[in-house]
Amino acid sequence: MSTEARRPTATAGRRPLEPSRVTILDGFLAERQRTNRQRTLPHGFDQLQRSGALGNLRLAAGGDGHYQALADTSGATFPFLDSDVYKWLEAVGWELGRAADPDLAAAADQAIAVVAAAQRPDGYLNSYVQVVRGGTPHTDLAWGHEFYCIGHLIQAAVAWHRALGDDRLLAIAVRAADRIDREFGPAGREGVDGHPGIEMALVELTRVTGERRYLALAARMLDLRGRGLLGQGRFGAAYWQDHAPVRDAPTVAGHAVRQLYLDCGAVDVAVELDDHALLAAVRRRWDDLVRTRTYLTGGMGSRHRDESFGDPYELPPDRAYAETCAAIASVLLAWRLLLATGEPGYADAIERALYNGVLSGISLTGTRFFYVNPLQRRTRHAEEPAGHGERAPWYPCACCPPNLMRLLSSWEQYLATSDDGGIQLHQYATCELQAEVAGGTARLAVRTGYPWHGRVTVRVVQAPDQPWTLSLRVPGWCRSAVLSGPDGAGPLAPGPGTAELSRRWTAGDTVVLELDMPVRVVEPDPRVDAVRGCVAVARGPLVYCVESADLPPETELEELRWDPGREPAVVPRPDLGEGVVGISVPLAGGRPGLSAGAIPYFAWANRGAGAMRVWIPR
Repeated sequence: MSTEARRPTATAGRRPLEPSRVTILDGFLAERQRTNRQRTLPHGFDQLQRSGALGNLRLAAGGDGHYQALADTSGATFPFLDSDVYKWLEAVGWELGRAADPDLAAAADQAIAVVAAAQRPDGYLNSYVQVVRGGTPHTDLAWGHEFYCIGHLIQAAVAWHRALGDDRLLAIAVRAADRIDREFGPAGREGVDGHPGIEMALVELTRVTGERRYLALAARMLDLRGRGLLGQGRFGAAYWQDHAPVRDAPTVAGHAVRQLYLDCGAVDVAVELDDHALLAAVRRRWDDLVRTRTYLTGGMGSRHRDESFGDPYELPPDRAYAETCAAIASVLLAWRLLLATGEPGYADAIERALYNGVLSGISLTGTRFFYVNPLQRRTRHAEEPAGHGERAPWYPCACCPPNLMRLLSSWEQYLATSDDGGIQLHQYATCELQAEVAGGTARLAVRTGYPWHGRVTVRVVQAPDQPWTLSLRVPGWCRSAVLSGPDGAGPLAPGPGTAELSRRWTAGDTVVLELDMPVRVVEPDPRVDAVRGCVAVARGPLVYCVESADLPPETELEELRWDPGREPAVVPRPDLGEGVVGISVPLAGGRPGLSAGAIPYFAWANRGAGAMRVWIPR
């Protein structure tokens, strides 16, 4: 088995950087990672024990007790809680790869031992089937989530392998994948999981082990989807993307997370097999999704009934579902498309989703979560379940909290890529990184106050003798930028793209990118009926909202309108954290000259469950 991770052979030649080669040192994202490490991950382990997720695996290993899981609205017991353990383990793997932590390591050792003990000798592993369903595998591929859970096990194993060189989970994952391959491989039965996810994991398993059987199995599963193997179910075949072949489906459909995970696997397979038609199909769906079904915050999925995409431009702010997992899945997909194409628009999508639709899913304390992320909450509203308007510490269906943990734990891996021509910076954080370019190793030190300030300083710490290109993304929201370097300075053309400098670099060379960050008043697409006649405010990568906590007493948010006669202004918000920048929004309908402090959308609902809105009526 290979000890080095084989990196994706992306069409554009972009190579992700090994996790050990990037370190976020300071600033906004570093603070979010510290909170994740110090508070969220310990909280997660406690909740995994309270929820029964770890206990269920102990039952599968022969322990005493009863399977613990709440029922959904159909009366079915949740069968996918194993995946919560695996996502948590993936997050801990990335964290321990950065720095030792005896308490986290001990908790992870306990969880890994339980997982190992629960696996049957034939490689099968699923606590729900082993404890509740009599132990017979794969009798309910539509709803059982068996492949889905193993997909998350594989991803945890890959994290521990790449970050730590620890292959305890990898040995378990290989046995589980081999068990699936024996039954569902080329010579076996035809079957796909109702919840995609294993496809991208199998490709990663091939990259780690060099065993191409797993890639072939992933490709087979993609080709089988859309042939009606799952049936209509409760919500129709489109719910689990079984209504049309992956290569033919013109638009996204059905359950948002399922669709996005499926397309992640499709991009991975397309890249490995150099399948341009398959990649083109995913890009076609993505383009339509971003244009017609994506919220200003990067949220995706507007329907509660089946957690699905709605019709084109069906984006109600108050009824938005915008599941946290869907925003995370959009980051995973956009990252793969960025690697495959090199196009900076995908990095823009990652940025928008992270700073808005993803981080809104977790409190500033790191211990409470949103499952859904609406863009409006009314002052007078119907009774709501936990997690709607006020974050919850965990959920019966707890897919989102550990998903947040693993993304935050691995965030440094999304900052930059390299190729033979140079290094490309896609996301901005105070960090240090190194990458192989033509002629040898280059090391960079990046300093920035992003997302509050638009200056990004890049200093070359080490460089080979041969020339190479440093590329910096100019975000699509930026309309004025200046680049200065060893050979001078100058303004950049407006609009999204990249700023590139090619030269023979020497240690000490410094490049500064200045991104102008004025307050932007955003108009909605007129086809989005629910917010026609409204405006929103944004600054840099951040979308802002108005909360009732920032209004005068006895003032209801629904009474207020945008005042076009006055301009919004930047104001500091130290009450929400060090360096936080807010916006003073001019409003009419209350007392004359009323202004309210708009805050970053990701920070709402940290001061109680009050009213909130992103889109403000004119």
